[in-house]
Amino acid sequence: MVEARGESFPEIRESVRKLCAGFPGAYWRARDREREYPTEFVQALTREGFLSVLIPEKCGGAGLPLSAAAAILEEIHRSGGNAAAAHAQMYTMGTILRHGSDAQKQKYLPAIAKGELRLQAFAVTEPGSGTDTSRISTAARCDGDRYIVNGQKIWISRAEHSDLMLLLARTSPRDEAKPTEGMSVLLVDLREAVKRGLTIRPIRTMINHATTELFFDNVEIPRENLIGAEGQGFRIVLDSMNPERILIAAECIGDGRFFIDRAAAYANERQVFGRVLGENQAVQFPIARAYVQVSAAAEMVAKAAALFEAGGPCGTEAKMAKLLASEASWAAADMCLQIHGGMGFAEEFDIERKFRETRLYQIAPISTNLILSHIATHVLNLPKSF
Repeated sequence: MVEARGESFPEIRESVRKLCAGFPGAYWRARDREREYPTEFVQALTREGFLSVLIPEKCGGAGLPLSAAAAILEEIHRSGGNAAAAHAQMYTMGTILRHGSDAQKQKYLPAIAKGELRLQAFAVTEPGSGTDTSRISTAARCDGDRYIVNGQKIWISRAEHSDLMLLLARTSPRDEAKPTEGMSVLLVDLREAVKRGLTIRPIRTMINHATTELFFDNVEIPRENLIGAEGQGFRIVLDSMNPERILIAAECIGDGRFFIDRAAAYANERQVFGRVLGENQAVQFPIARAYVQVSAAAEMVAKAAALFEAGGPCGTEAKMAKLLASEASWAAADMCLQIHGGMGFAEEFDIERKFRETRLYQIAPISTNLILSHIATHVLNLPKSF
């Protein structure tokens, strides 16, 4: 393994590496081939307390900072695994922690920390709105002590493998207020909803991401499941996005280091034309460049995490971390595949699988172009383009 200088939380990282050693490439290849959810891996993460590190100690969690969670996710990805099967269990609960009522915190957070409840999904995106969240049309009509929900969501990961889900829905029409107002966050008990009007339909994609589309047909949600104030859901969602982007950026750093580790090892072992492949500068330089890019991106991830932990504004830094890390991991993936040549396309090397997986983060959870648009208009004061 190529040295990563100045690693934070070394003991946590070592514990994660030991756990991941029990889930080698063959395990992930089998799950990928059959499009199966890595249930055993998620159970192991839960059992060892890695998914509850951000939950306060008084609620049964470890009460660790975001950078500790980032270290966990980075190591999972560096090991060749994929934390997308469970990473939302870490950050989605933050919506309840920061915006939920005391009763909601007491009811849900201890159970989530113990692994008795899974909160793995957050339903925001819709077919007709895409990344323009202000145009969602899924409606939650208040009817006495309940909301009646109708609409559709798409690209909602892990809904089939979660007990609870956060839902962003319109509680008042878009034309009655500012476009970003009139939306609310509701906590959906999926175990009950699927019996009463919710249909979950899997979407088969190029990666095993357990993503789905959801159809709400008069689904009833208790009014007590409203998170925060009615109509303020967009602000709540934005607040939840910063830790998500930072943690997914950490996963990208793990992916990048996976590719660098594999490329360097292969270049040191592979014999071509009577010499070690890595003796050639045409091979050395791309690996070295990938190392520099990933290392630089890791510094941005660490900075964004530190700003979040300090309680200050970090939206721009979280976006920059995600952009730099996702681009660095994708460049490292391309480099690694090129170094391996034909062998990189063979399933047994795990490179083609990770190559597909890391490509996602150019698009989700926020596309590279939207990040650049934010930097242009909010940092550089350029005119808005939309």
